[in-house]
Amino acid sequence: MAQAIVSFGEHEDRILTIVKGKYGFKNKSDAVNFVIDKFEEEILEPELRPEYLEKLKKIRKGNYTKFDSINALRKATS
Repeated sequence: MAQAIVSFGEHEDRILTIVKGKYGFKNKSDAVNFVIDKFEEEILEPELRPEYLEKLKKIRKGNYTKFDSINALRKATS
């Protein structure tokens, strides 16, 4: 486990305190780790995650109808 001394601004410190309280963490270190994990899940290259690849496979297996125009689509849906 790596350790670091980190300086936060007042706003960042308040956010960590809120995250700590909302999720019931024992300390701000746990809150920082949680925020980092969430960042990784939602922002860092989701297309490389195995669950994303499974989702793509399910989408590709679906049945699709090709429409030549918007009007053809509107006729089919009305």
